[in-house]
Amino acid sequence: MQTLIPEIDENVPLPANAAEALPDLTPVEELNMRARTIKLISDLTSQPLIPRSDDKDTATEMARQMMTDPKLRPEFAKYPTEMMSYLAGMVAQSNCMLVEELADFKLYVVNKLVYEIEHAPDSRTKLTAISKLGEIDGVDAFKRRSEVVVVVKPIEEVEKELLSVLEGIEYKVLGEEIAQINPS
Repeated sequence: MQTLIPEIDENVPLPANAAEALPDLTPVEELNMRARTIKLISDLTSQPLIPRSDDKDTATEMARQMMTDPKLRPEFAKYPTEMMSYLAGMVAQSNCMLVEELADFKLYVVNKLVYEIEHAPDSRTKLTAISKLGEIDGVDAFKRRSEVVVVVKPIEEVEKELLSVLEGIEYKVLGEEIAQINPS
């Protein structure tokens, strides 16, 4: 059998450890990476991942903390794999896309507000729904408008107006006063 030796470039710095070689990941990216690894190992060993109730509680609390403080970087390595897989599932559910286009979501909101207006139990609820509907971009029922009038004038007229303004300015030559104060 032939021995193969790879060519190794010289003077190429190697990372001190595996953690240094990995790119910086956001907490969600790190969680997804860990969850895929946990799932792969579970599939290879045929051992199901069944979180206990305390794992679920811990994952729920951690998800709540991650949502309230996006800069939080939990130490994922100290938690059991069942809890991590459960947490990854919760994060994946909250990060999914509800609609393909935002226009579909806007249409959903408009339809729900119209439904609330038609089926409101009291006038206060109805007025609240009407005011929210009026604030939606495109409806703009309560938007304050300001108009800007642009007047297009021929260049000759603009030049005349500028000249009249310039003629109205009083000029004072400072150089003559300085020369009179400091005769050399």
